[in-house]
Amino acid sequence: LILPTFPGASVGKGTCGGLHDPAEGALYNNDPNYDSTEDGDPTIKDTPRKLDAYKRKATVIVEEYFATSDVVSTANELRELKLPGYSYYFVKKLVSMAMDRHDKEKEMAAVLLSALYSEVIDPSQVYKGFSKLVESADDLIVDIPDTVDVLALFIARAVVDDILPPAFLKKQLASLPADSKGVDVLRRAEKGYLAAPLHSEIIERRWVSSMNKTVDDVKVKINNLLVEFIASGDKKEACRCIKELKVPFFHHEIVKRALVMAMERRAVESQLLELLKKTTEEGLINSSQVTKGFGRIIDVVDDLSLDIPDARGILKSLISKAASEGWLSVSSLKSLSPPSPKESVEDTAAKLFKMKAQSIIQEYFLSGDIAEVSDCIESENSSCSPDLNAMFIKRLVTLAMDRKNREKEMASVLLSSLCFPTDDVVHGLIMLIESADDTVLDNPIVVEDLGMFLARAVVDEVIAPQQLEEIESQFLGTESTGNKVLQMAKSLLKARLAGERILRCWGGGGSSSKNGWAVEDVKDKIGKLLEEFESGGDIREACRCIKELGMPFFHHEVVKKALVKIMESKSEKLWGLLNEGFRSGLITSYQMTKGFGRVAESMEDLRLDVPDAEKQFGYYIEKAKLTGWLDSSFGIGPTTKSSYVKENGTNI
Repeated sequence: LILPTFPGASVGKGTCGGLHDPAEGALYNNDPNYDSTEDGDPTIKDTPRKLDAYKRKATVIVEEYFATSDVVSTANELRELKLPGYSYYFVKKLVSMAMDRHDKEKEMAAVLLSALYSEVIDPSQVYKGFSKLVESADDLIVDIPDTVDVLALFIARAVVDDILPPAFLKKQLASLPADSKGVDVLRRAEKGYLAAPLHSEIIERRWVSSMNKTVDDVKVKINNLLVEFIASGDKKEACRCIKELKVPFFHHEIVKRALVMAMERRAVESQLLELLKKTTEEGLINSSQVTKGFGRIIDVVDDLSLDIPDARGILKSLISKAASEGWLSVSSLKSLSPPSPKESVEDTAAKLFKMKAQSIIQEYFLSGDIAEVSDCIESENSSCSPDLNAMFIKRLVTLAMDRKNREKEMASVLLSSLCFPTDDVVHGLIMLIESADDTVLDNPIVVEDLGMFLARAVVDEVIAPQQLEEIESQFLGTESTGNKVLQMAKSLLKARLAGERILRCWGGGGSSSKNGWAVEDVKDKIGKLLEEFESGGDIREACRCIKELGMPFFHHEVVKKALVKIMESKSEKLWGLLNEGFRSGLITSYQMTKGFGRVAESMEDLRLDVPDAEKQFGYYIEKAKLTGWLDSSFGIGPTTKSSYVKENGTNI
């Protein structure tokens, strides 16, 4: 989430002209945003002319909003149109215009939708607007090549901002033709964004660097006004400060922060609840923002328990008080019940391993380096935990099923190369089969794909035929998707020349002799963009080029090449690029550390061209530690690989 500034001057009343202006003509039929099926509210007379006029006004309002960032004036202009039945078109127009612009406008569009939701635009109109966008994906992609990714991110953002229900994705998916680009959009939104760990924070910050008023700025102001209120007790002044923030779509953060303070300092609990009650009674904070604020606390209550004893019990008490006073609807909240035994077992280490596993697998699909995968797993799962091995297998196959045949073949090759204990492999496959009923919602051909993976595991002797029968015994008599998967696997294995056919099922593209994507081409692109930047290029343009590579898990190569060039040329211009990449979140600390580690590994060769390379590298390591790029444990030893320590203390 990024928050815009709101200029004092508003757009003049009547800027858009009257809806009955005779000069208004119909929209051009070749307008990519024109949809003849959008017939608006059937109760309005002269619908085509009304809709055409509304579309023209909507376009002007969006343009003016992008120029002024004035949410309040934009809301007033929409109200003056007095045609709420056409608001879905405004949603469609706002998003489609933002999609073809910079990140700044994309974030502005997301912020505006959150601000207008329910207050100006009815939720059903927001839903309809996004439906129209998904249906129009095939047309939008003609003018906006990255439509699938950008529209998917808008949908994911709408879900995170609670203006679009998660069920939207499944309902829309069922109504679209299988070959529609809209299907790709919905799957990308679900699997590429909403299924990712910490997806809310990632999605909300995706366009953050383009705006001039950040979330952190507003959070500081919110914290300050609450601290001042606790000291003074002046509710009127606190409400005035909240109004001056001019961020109605971010009021959930006020609720969240006030609740945390109340839980930490029980003596001021009543005072803070009174303030929240007053803001709701005056309409300053609406009910959806109150619910969202409580929801955010519920999401992190287990983490709060580390610092606040009985945080769950205290939060239940606060919810009960707010509900009894009538300013909170309990029915709209998420469940606050304790986590299930299954969730309790999945501790922090397991969650961290899942995140690391995804990164390892993505990089493997890029490089095809089985030895690197084996080293990484050994490093991340040093205790050889059977549960973590099973998790890795499940994640590997799940990611491969959502990709092309090349990645599926690579996954099978890796599975037969890792030499995991057979019981761990069986456990991982059972986990996959158990989750098939959920997977089929996103991958309609999961029965065929997973059945082939099982059959391939038998042919590759990863598991024995007898073990496949043992797995099947756990699903006998059920009508589940998992049972269908097992029947498919058995059918494939019984076919004539089954072994040869199954081995060639994905074209053999993942064999160890092939390296997946053209890694050398990617390295060449990185080298060229660094050279262009060093010879006078723009830092923003360089960051954009790095981002457009679409390989965040390969950004360590950017770090490595930049460091080598810095040491060779003794020019620190590229250091500024790395600093900007790290500051903006483009290069993560994990990738930064890995890049430094790769330089350390190649130090022996680097000394041949740069005699003082080791001395320079030591200097840059210390400098990186001071700027927060590297953990203080990162060090450089004689020449051993184990002496280069990366994030979390594990070896490169």
